[in-house]
Amino acid sequence: MANRVIVSICGEEYTFIAEESADYMHKVGAYVGEKMEEILDSSKVGRTDAAVLTAANIADELFKSQAAAEQLRRQIKGYLDDAAKAQAQVSELKREIMRLQQRLDSRNQK
Repeated sequence: MANRVIVSICGEEYTFIAEESADYMHKVGAYVGEKMEEILDSSKVGRTDAAVLTAANIADELFKSQAAAEQLRRQIKGYLDDAAKAQAQVSELKREIMRLQQRLDSRNQK
């Protein structure tokens, strides 16, 4: 069931309708509001331009976060591949120890 929340961004009220919790939607609204206020305070642009610049900055954050997440996935996959190779080597070494132990036992019995 969708939640309906009124969020204030730069003094304007917007109705958010989403499956997410009200707390989450307020958090999103507050984040957008903070980013817009930063742009409005640091430059002489109107609200429309500030909204576009805010959207562009947030999109930039998103793309950089996605790239970082993908890099971490690749790194984790590499670690998992290395761990699987190490596990295979451990298994092979255990088999070799068992073979050597059997040979030793065989020699000791003679």
